[in-house]
Formats: sequence, C-alpha cells, structure tokens
Amino acid sequence: MFTGIVQGKAEVTAIEHREQFMTLQVKLPMEAANNLQTGASIAINGTCLTITAFKDTLVSFDVISETLRVTNLGKLQLNDVVNFERAAKFGDEIGGHLLSGHVSDQAEITAIDRDDNNCILWLKPAAAMLPYILPKGFVALNGCSLTIGEVRDQQFNIYLIPETLAVTTFGEVKVGDRINLEVDPQTQAVVDTVNRYLEANPIGSK
Repeated sequence: MFTGIVQGKAEVTAIEHREQFMTLQVKLPMEAANNLQTGASIAINGTCLTITAFKDTLVSFDVISETLRVTNLGKLQLNDVVNFERAAKFGDEIGGHLLSGHVSDQAEITAIDRDDNNCILWLKPAAAMLPYILPKGFVALNGCSLTIGEVRDQQFNIYLIPETLAVTTFGEVKVGDRINLEVDPQTQAVVDTVNRYLEANPIGSK
C-alpha cells in the first residue's frame, strides 16, 4: 500500500532487457535506503515493484511483461530519474490517498501552462479511463496523489505546487511524455457498479 506522497527521485543506474522482461536498478537517496529488505515493495513511477536485490543505496527489481505493457517503465534509459515511494507502514500519516501501485494505464501530456506561481498540466488518458476521471476527484500520476481540476474534450488537468515540482520528476516533464495513471479505486468501483445496474435495468424498461 502507498499514499501517493512521493518521497523523492531516484536515478536509473542499470537496465537489462530480455524478451518481455526487464531488470531495473535505481539509486535511492541515502536517507531513503534504510531497512531495505528483499521482497519488500517500492513504488517506482507509481508502479509497485518488489525488491530482488540491494546493496547500500542501489536497489534492483524485476519488471514483467504486463508491467512493461501498461506502464512507462519499459521506456526508461540509463541516468533517467524516477519518482519513488517506500511502502506505507501502519501508523504512517496518509497525506494523499490510498494507492495499490497497480497502474491502470498511461496518460499523455498534451499541454503545460506555467506562470510564476502555478504549473498546470493537461493530460489525455485512454478513453476507457475517462469515466473514472471526475472534477475534484483523485488520480495518481507517476505515483503522485493529485486532485483533478477540469475535465473537458477527453482531457483533464492538474495543478502542481512548487513543492511537487521540486520533489518529483514533474519539474522536468514535457509535452508528449507518457505518465503512469492509477485511478481512484473507490471511484472506479462506484462507476462500474452504477453502469452494471443501468445495463441490467435500462431507464424506461418495465
């Protein structure tokens, strides 16, 4: 379980590609590398990955075919920087919203509006994700818990504060980048339940 409060950025230090499989190694900041354990979970760009090996601040993960298909991890290159969050523990403050780290799909950045105090990103998700993206609802983007602003023309926007830009990789994103998207599971459950009910009981039917 994760909270969507990204703890920092990690550098990609090694990648090994095999057929529909990848081994990924990242370097965590020293302060985030305490009490690591093989088999523990860390969210990398919002994707829950299992630690397979570690030494000092270097941590390795196996990335399987479904994860490569759904997420942006397969596009990573050496020296790229990713968002990370260690798994939440009982008693931790939940400052964002509860996340599974199971990425739903990717959304493409279509526009970036910046001024002295604000950064607004517009993103276009897959059509299948749009029913779960509602104004003032929650999404996780590359592991960041964020509140949706507007939804229009099959796109939505988010507003980023300076702290988010400094701590996460959103300070370096550009138009055309594909961002991992995890929709709010409670919203998804409600929308799917209502849709199933309406399909079984069409309006006007007797």
